[in-house]
Amino acid sequence: MRIMGCATMLLSMLSTAGTAFASGGIWCNVDDSAVALDVAAGVTRGLGGPTFNFRGNLEIKARAVGDGLRKTVFEQSNLTQYWLDNKELRLNIYHEQDVAKSFSSVELTILTTASDEGVYDGKYTLAIYDSAADRDKDGETTDLTGKVSCGAE
Repeated sequence: MRIMGCATMLLSMLSTAGTAFASGGIWCNVDDSAVALDVAAGVTRGLGGPTFNFRGNLEIKARAVGDGLRKTVFEQSNLTQYWLDNKELRLNIYHEQDVAKSFSSVELTILTTASDEGVYDGKYTLAIYDSAADRDKDGETTDLTGKVSCGAE
């Protein structure tokens, strides 16, 4: 009985240890004249590689300090699409807000290619829509672009 209990405990510990190695992470950073950005998520190695605990902060430096779009916090639900393999890391992040009958949104697209193992370099495109500033009501966005550096493990 005692041997059976020890064997069960050992198998349980080994299966838990295997789980710890079954995940990694992705992250991207930008700090240029237009934006400051940090995003990160855990990534599982199986089950199609879903992300978990996605978080991020975006600061649009060109917006006024009191502007509601100047700073945006991203959560898991904002990561609408992602792709990761040994050649590319791609992210699409979308956040919208409706404050005082004024709709606004930010959509961040990150497209990178691998430059070294676990290192991805490329560009970002940030589409900003602010209905309060959309006087013509044409739905046009303000687009910002720049270089982004990402990593994966």
